[in-house]
Amino acid sequence: MHVIIIGAGIIGLTTAWQLLQDGHRVTVIERNPRVGEGTSFANGAQLSYSYVAPMASKSVLGSLPKWLFSAGSPVRYIPSADPGEWAWLLRFLADCNDARAAASTAKLLALAALSRTRLHAMIEATGIEFHHARNGKLVIQSTRESQDAAETQMRLQAAMGSTQTALTAAECIALEPGLESVAHRLVGGIHTPDEEVGDCHALCAGLHATLEATGTTFLLGTEGRLAMNGQRVTAVDTPGGTIEADLYILASGVAGRAMGQQAGLSVPILPIRGYSISAPVIASNRAPVRSITDTARKTVYAPLGNRLRAAGFAEIGGHDSRHLTARAEALHADLQAIFPGACANTDLQPWAGLRPATPSGVPVIGPTRVSNLMLNLGQGALGFTLACGSAALLADLIAGRRPSINAADYRG
Repeated sequence: MHVIIIGAGIIGLTTAWQLLQDGHRVTVIERNPRVGEGTSFANGAQLSYSYVAPMASKSVLGSLPKWLFSAGSPVRYIPSADPGEWAWLLRFLADCNDARAAASTAKLLALAALSRTRLHAMIEATGIEFHHARNGKLVIQSTRESQDAAETQMRLQAAMGSTQTALTAAECIALEPGLESVAHRLVGGIHTPDEEVGDCHALCAGLHATLEATGTTFLLGTEGRLAMNGQRVTAVDTPGGTIEADLYILASGVAGRAMGQQAGLSVPILPIRGYSISAPVIASNRAPVRSITDTARKTVYAPLGNRLRAAGFAEIGGHDSRHLTARAEALHADLQAIFPGACANTDLQPWAGLRPATPSGVPVIGPTRVSNLMLNLGQGALGFTLACGSAALLADLIAGRRPSINAADYRG
C-alpha cells in the first residue's frame, strides 16, 4: 500500500526503510530542505542500548529547585503558559518513583535490543558509512551517592539482560587514560563494553540516498497538514497540492504534537532542548577511545572520525536557541577541562536541537483512534538509539505480524 511518512529525521527515515523492505510504496514529507536537519543533525552520537534509564526518577524530585532557579543548571525547566506543558509536567512527576522508572527501563531496554539488531542488519544491507564504531561506553561518577545509584541501576538492568561492570576511579583511568585530568573528582564509573557511536546525520543522508534510489518519494522543504473526514485522514495538504495515501505516519518529532492535534489527538510530547559542539581532534592520544558520559556535568563525549562530539544540557520546554552561544562555550570549557589538549579551539560547530520527550521517556509507537493514522514519536534523547527498533515495531504492526516485543508497552 501507499504510506505517507511525515518527518525525515532518523525516526522517519528508518521507518521508511523498514516499510520498503515489506514492499510498500512510501512518500516522505519533510518541512526542512534536507533530511536529518532537526534533532538528528548533531545529537550526542551515542547508541546507548544498555544505558536507557529514563529522566523521570525519584532522584529528580530533589533537583527541582535547582532546575527552576539556576540558569546554569545542566537540566533546566523553562516555564510557559501552555496548559499542555503543565499536563506533561504533572504526568512526568507522577512517573518519578522507583516502580514506574523500573517499568520504563524494562520497556526501553527491550526496544533498544531490537533496535541494535535491526541497525546492524540495515548497515549490512546498505553499507552506509556514518563513523559507526562498537567501542563501548564509560559513565563516570563524581560522588559516592551517584556511584551507588548507578550501581543500583546497573543491577536492575542486569536482571533485564544488560552487561555492565562497576569500576573504581583507578580502573576508569586505566581504561581511559585521558580521564587523569579529572582524577581529583572521579569516584568510579559504569562500563558497558558493547555500546556504540555513530554520526546520526550521516546515517540520515545515507538512508536518503538509498531510499530515493529504490523508489521512495521525498518532498523536502514541504509543509504538510492533515485533511480529516471524521476519524480518518483523507490526505495531506501541501503548498504543491493534496497527496493521498492508504496510511499516514507521524514521525515528525516535536512537531508531532501540533500535527496530532489536527487529527484530534493529544500527543504527550514536550521539547527538551539539547546542545552540542563537534571539535576537531588534534591529539588522538588525549581524546577518549570510548564514548564517555560525565554524570556530574550531564555531558556526553563521542569520538566521530577526526572530531569529538560533546553534547549536554536539557532545557525542558525550551523552544528556541537563545542560549546557544553560552551553552556552546560551557561545553567547550568542559571539553578542555576533561580532555585538555585533545581538541582544537576553533571550528567547534555549535548546534542546538529539540528532543521530543514523553513524560515517562517511553516513546509512542503504533495505531491511534484515527483509523489510518499511526505514530512513531517521543524517543527523546534516545532517538538515535531507538530508531531502528521503533521502525521495526511499527512495520510489524502494519504488516499484521506478531512483534518480538510487547507492542502494548508503547501505545502511550
